[in-house]
Amino acid sequence: MKSKSSIIILFLTATLLLLTACRNTDVQQPDPPDPNPPSQQTPNPQDPPVIREEFIFTRENFPRMDGSTSTAPLAEATAAVLLGEPRENVAELASDFSRTTQSFRNLANGLCDILIVSEPVPEVFDELKAMGFEIEMAPIALDALVFVVNAGNPVNDLTHQQIKDIYTGKITNWKEVGGDDIEIVPFQRNAEAGSQVLMEKLVMDGLDMTEPPIQTIMTAFGMGELITAMKGFDGSASAIGYTVFFFAEDMGMADGLKILSVNGVQPNTETIRSNDYPFINPYYTVISASEPENSPARILWNWLQTDNGQKLVGLEGYVSIR
Repeated sequence: MKSKSSIIILFLTATLLLLTACRNTDVQQPDPPDPNPPSQQTPNPQDPPVIREEFIFTRENFPRMDGSTSTAPLAEATAAVLLGEPRENVAELASDFSRTTQSFRNLANGLCDILIVSEPVPEVFDELKAMGFEIEMAPIALDALVFVVNAGNPVNDLTHQQIKDIYTGKITNWKEVGGDDIEIVPFQRNAEAGSQVLMEKLVMDGLDMTEPPIQTIMTAFGMGELITAMKGFDGSASAIGYTVFFFAEDMGMADGLKILSVNGVQPNTETIRSNDYPFINPYYTVISASEPENSPARILWNWLQTDNGQKLVGLEGYVSIR
């Protein structure tokens, strides 16, 4: 199987042929204001056609990116395509993603120019409003909150209600949901993690989650530590945790674990795009509402929503919105 690095080079080559180097964002720089409106001009058939200059991303003008841990690979691929550089050469442009909620604060404080991000805790929008900072958000991909258990666990499916009951402490033993007679150990994420926001928004319906043992709250930067911890917790099949589909499926982090179906629906690209799987949420690209129309940040924001941006989204293993 080809590596993602190799695939992105193939994608770049094809896009170069189709898009005139793929560094063309398909967004044209606007002409300077005309002192004479069209109604005051007399067309001259001898005038040469107006040629608009195409925008070219460079290292010097490329927007500073931030966002969720799970979107860093997409940001890296975007930089590789639009700068026309090998992926490994642009990795540092997405290496400092500060996680979902903090990235919105960084945008408001001028520490970055554009976000590729999941949804933050609701309080962040109140913070931005209090600062007088307005944003523009556009969906560019879909993801799902998925639940994973040890591969040795005989349970393959849970209902939405059963998941709520597990995380409120009403169900405490796997035998209550068709499994073995062992205690359920539910892992959680820290409060500002993107997956925790999705858990509370999509799953819990306003219910308070049970207070977890401290060792089952994962506060690390990425999801890998949660997956690793779940695999080895007490050497048993007692654990359950949640992550986003991209991490669990496309980055292979569920190797050794099992992704559960919910309400009888297995999460995959088709069931996520069709909304048949119950726990769906978009990824967004976000900029300041005050970004000029011809700023690099807004040009990149627009490009991610184009057909070519969506092709890259799908190539990277995310579920494109079209």
